[in-house]
Parts: sequence; structure tokens; C-alpha cells
Amino acid sequence: MGGNDSNTAGKCPVMHGGNTSASTGTTNTDWWPEALNLDILHQHDNKSDPMGEDFDYREEVKKLDHEALVADMRALMTDSQEWWPADWGHYGGLMIRMAWHAAGTYRLADGRGGAGTGNQRFAPLNSWPDNGNLDKARRLLWPLKKKYGNKVSWADLFILAGNVAYETMGLKTFGFSYGRADIWHPEKDIYWGAEKEWLEPSDSRYEDVETPSTMENPLAAVQMGLIYVNPEGVNGKSDPLKTAEQVRETFARMAMNDEETAALTAGGHTVGKTHGNGDAEALGPEPEAADVENQGFGWINPNMGGKATNAITSGIEGAWTTNPTKFDMGYFELLFGYEWELKKSPAGANQWEPVDIKEEHKPVDTTDPSVRRNPIMTDADMAMKMDPTYRAICEKFMADPEYFKDCFARAWFKLTHRDMGPKSRYIGPDVPDEDLIWQDPVPQGETNYIEEVVKEKIAESGLSLNELICTAWDSARTYRNSDMRGGANGARIRLAPQKDWEGNEPDRLAKVLKVYENISSDTGASIADVIVLGGNLGVEKAAKAAGYDVHVPFHKGRGDATDALTDADSFEPLEPLADGFRNWQKKEYVVKPEEMLLDRAQLMGLTAPEMTVLLGGMRVLGTNYGGTQHGVFTHRVGQLTNDFFVNLTDMANRWEPKGKNAYDIVDRKSGNTKFTATRVDLVFGSNSILRAYAELYAQDDNHEKFVKDFVAAWTKVMNADRFDLA
Repeated sequence: MGGNDSNTAGKCPVMHGGNTSASTGTTNTDWWPEALNLDILHQHDNKSDPMGEDFDYREEVKKLDHEALVADMRALMTDSQEWWPADWGHYGGLMIRMAWHAAGTYRLADGRGGAGTGNQRFAPLNSWPDNGNLDKARRLLWPLKKKYGNKVSWADLFILAGNVAYETMGLKTFGFSYGRADIWHPEKDIYWGAEKEWLEPSDSRYEDVETPSTMENPLAAVQMGLIYVNPEGVNGKSDPLKTAEQVRETFARMAMNDEETAALTAGGHTVGKTHGNGDAEALGPEPEAADVENQGFGWINPNMGGKATNAITSGIEGAWTTNPTKFDMGYFELLFGYEWELKKSPAGANQWEPVDIKEEHKPVDTTDPSVRRNPIMTDADMAMKMDPTYRAICEKFMADPEYFKDCFARAWFKLTHRDMGPKSRYIGPDVPDEDLIWQDPVPQGETNYIEEVVKEKIAESGLSLNELICTAWDSARTYRNSDMRGGANGARIRLAPQKDWEGNEPDRLAKVLKVYENISSDTGASIADVIVLGGNLGVEKAAKAAGYDVHVPFHKGRGDATDALTDADSFEPLEPLADGFRNWQKKEYVVKPEEMLLDRAQLMGLTAPEMTVLLGGMRVLGTNYGGTQHGVFTHRVGQLTNDFFVNLTDMANRWEPKGKNAYDIVDRKSGNTKFTATRVDLVFGSNSILRAYAELYAQDDNHEKFVKDFVAAWTKVMNADRFDLA
């Protein structure tokens, strides 16, 4: 027949998908928005990684010619390109901003964000309003990435570019480490805020916007699409003292104290400029919304005319200092040397400009050196002058320029390396020798002891299976794959603040640690190793009781941290507010218990199958917080069986709600309650993906597979922070 069927003519021959506006399909999330979304556990799987399983970036980067790359990077800084001309012929300010904004998304609450993955290449970060025109900085780096290839990641290039920029402008940096491996698709499941519009007023992030500490956790930036605070003031209304409070809270949530915050603000604004010399409405769409002919570029400026002077980014226009390509004390000289008044930029943004400034103190135009322009300050800069605490710090810096430079260099190093984990993960010739407390240093542990002797002493100690397993789990579960912090190494569960966390059951913990300290003293094993060995022994005994002889792999060498090596304040955010694996929540939250379980599992680096087998095993081992029986679907508590899954999927049962987050599992025939449960338990039977895993482990032929998979997942958790084993 001919092709004249009116029912098919003109229809697209391929399925539409993704997030295009032309999409004609509807996703599962669209149909069932309340369904548990497991995507966060599937991020960065090998299907999206083109490098192959044999590629190890951390080994590859060791082959890099560091000196050659740095030389090329230095040359790039002053190689102004016609398609994106450099301010004053120097790309330093642009590269510093790129590095800063890559690192500045880090937040202490959950360790997510930061510079460690090269995620600025992808949405949403590549299209955040605060990252405007950083697409040009990344494209300027492309020739170097092309030349050095797999030996250097984009993530490392971003931070190296910032470091080299500062060096070429006269700052002696504190150091640099390679080792950031790239991701290959967006981290779309990171929660950046609930807003539906860019730069939506920040009120929705706070219980009270006048009280910055009420900002929603784990957020740190004050508005959707900003890295830190609004440079024009709170919700765009200038008030430097209010801005100071937002700056203080935001930087604290990014792991910086007042001195580090003041140093970063001053040092960051000592070089470079803001851009707002024109009509911001004329700019094209951001990279993710731009059409194909733009080839990944966004914010196309039809009025730029090949002149750096005409660039528009934030809308604020001007440099902070007289010599914006030199790292000097010019920021303080102008900020404190003049009075400042609020004005509008050519793009209509709020900015502060000096009153009666001397002509020679004005920076020259970025394109025409015969013209001088007024310097500017943002609301955050004025906060450094008006807030009494910040002012005192700045006065200290002004009195001792070398102290300021050292403070800034250290704060910059912390900013750009905060999410890399311990110093043992650092790579390259510029790694500093000094150990820094924010790196969570752990002394090397002893290995000259006999593992079986330690296990015998633990077995003879009288500690219960519950005490052995729970103590090991609580010590290890603090690990965060987001910033490589926490974990069993260091045994910081003995120290403040962890020893007093409610979720660690302090009374039980104190009892166990007293026994372990004696065993450590008798055998030479670190307490950290004893804790993990105790948990391993408990798992082995539980498996044996179920009829399986297993040996849980163990690696010696964990060390014991001390109070002096522990930044207790920065460990506070690691406190678990819920642990679905032990069926515990500190209190009721807006977020569903099963969603909190997913968040914990993802931070621990677990896959969905690993999460499933661990939870089922922990239930039958009787490790619930406080000894509750919710989800303990077995009459053989303490044996490593697949009973949790067998009884969860048994159709002889029905499931009845009994209050908020409480359910009975009832025998259909007798009507008798057999077990009790929470949402975290029942989601493994209700969610179609998790049920598929639960049914797998419930099969009659998978008893042994369940035990083996549990041991493998347990070992992964215990060794998550053993970077020396990688």
C-alpha cells in the first residue's frame, strides 16, 4: 500500500524522551511522583563511563608531566582569544572564579558538592546563574585537556587553573593535589533546593530569613543558582550587616570560620572583576537551554563586540582593586581608605562605589588602558568593613600583610581540597608536608599483632552478638563517599562528639569500648581494628549458627585518632539523624523514613542490592536500635538467614497500618500478629525494584548467596575509608 495513511503521516518515527520540551512521553516519576526514586543509588555506574573498568585515573595522573602542564597553563593565562577576550589581557580572574565556583558548592552537612568530580561540566551547575560565562573558562582549557588527555581530569584542571592563576598574579599558594576523577553525567539527584525558578527570593529556604541559622539543611547557598550569598544584598536589597550574617552562616556551612571567610573574601576579590556593562536582557539562554549551533556555549552576548569591557555576568560592573591582575593589599587599601555609596551598575545591579576617589586609584578599563573606571564593592565586601568581627580580622590582616597572604593561601587550599578526603589520597609534587586538622588525620595503625588472638579475646569477653555488630556498624556508618570523611579508621566513635551521639547508644558504646581498650592494650591492635574485628566475629558467628562457615575479610592497619587530631565541630554534621539499617530515627521528619535510608546508603557508597542485603541481614541479626522488634521477621534472631525476605514476601501474611510509621504483619488465617514493621521494612516489599531484590534473596536456592552477598557488603562498609587498600 502507499504511504498515505493519515493516521501515521507526519508523526515522529522515534520515541521522545529526556527533558526536552518536545517530549511526548511521560516518565514513571510523572505518573507516580510519590514513588520512591532509587536513582540516587545508581549514579555514576559504568554504563555512563567511557573509560572502561581497567582505567584508574589516580594511577594515570601519576604519569603526568606536571611541570609541562603548569608551563602551558601559565602561557594560557595571557593568551587572550578573540572569541572571548581576557580582562586586561589576563584570564586569571576568570580561571580563579571557575575554580572557586567548582569548589564552592561543597557543604558540610552532607559532604556533597565540591570540586572533586568535575561536575561543573554538567547541568544544573553548568547553567546556574552564578556560573555565568564559566563555560568560556572551561573551553579555554580544552586545548590543554586535549593535549594531556587521560593523564589529567577536568576536575583537576579546574583547580590547577585557579592555583596557577594566583601564582601568575603574585601569590605563593599553599599547595595542590591531583586525584579528582571525573564523572560522566549529571549528579541530578543532589538536592539543591525546592525552588522552581532561578534566584527565587530566599525566604523559602528559611524558617525566618532574618535568622540565617534557620536555613534548610543541607543547603548552604542563600538562593537557587548562587554559590554563596546574593552580592547585591539579602534578596537583592542592600544591607551589609544583614549580608554579614548570611555570609557567616553560609561559609560556616561550607566548613569555614570567620577568619577563613574574611581571608577568602578579601583574597578572592583582590584580583579580577565583576561584569555588568550592558543590557543583561540581551543575553542568550544558559548552556543547557541554548540551541545546537552554540555548541555548549550559553549567555551569548550580541553586544560584546570583541571587547572584554562589554561582558555581562552578575550585572555588577567593575574591579575591586587598582591593580586587578596583581595579588596585593589593594582590596583593603580601597575598602578602608574610602567612604562608599550605593549606586547602580550599567546593567541595573546594586553596587557600592567610592566617594571622591583619586584618579590614580581607579583601575584602568579592561580593554582600553587609557580609560580609568571606578572600583566597586558588593554588599558582602561592605560586610567586611561594617561587621565588627570581620572588621577586626581585616584590620589584623592590614597590620600584617604576610599573615594575610598565609591565611588566604591556606583557606584557598582548604576550599579547593576539602572534599578530597585524607592526605593519604593526595597526589603530586606540590602536596604540602603539613598535616591539617580538617584533613581528619589518623596515625598509622599497628600491623604486628595476631588477628586470631584478638578475635579469641573478643570471643571470651562476654560481649553479645548485638554489641559486637552494632559497635562496628556505628563506627563505620559515618563514612561519606561525598567527601571521604568518617568511617571506622581512627575509631573516632570513642571521641567527642561521636561518643555522645544518640544514635550510637552511648551507654552500650561505653561498655563495649572499655572492653576493647583492654584488648587493644593486651594485643597491640588499635582500638579501630578491634572494633572492626569484633563486628566481623559477630557476623561469622551468626553465619555459623545458620549453617555457613565464612571468613569475613579483614585488613590490619587502622589507627586511633586523638582529640587533638579531631575537629569536633566539623564532625557534628556527620551525626546520623536516622539509620534505616538499625530501624532508627532521632525524631519524625518531613522526609519519609525510606528516603532517609536511601540518602544514608548513597553517602555510604552502597548500591541498591547492597543496601537490600545489608538491611535484611541486620534485621535478623537483631541489631535494631534499642532492641526494638520492628522488621525482625524471624524466630531465629542472631542467625544470618534470609528470613527477613522470606517472611516479607510470604503471601500467607497481610500488612496492616497501626499508626504513624507502624505496621503489623498478620497471619491471614488466624488473624494473629506475627511481626511488626516500619515503612523502612515494608518498602522492600512495596517498591517494585526493591521487591525484585527481596524476592531474589527469598528464593529457596539463594540462602548461600544471601550470606555471601551480606558478607561482601559488610566488608565494603568496614573498609570504605581504607584508601590504602584501593
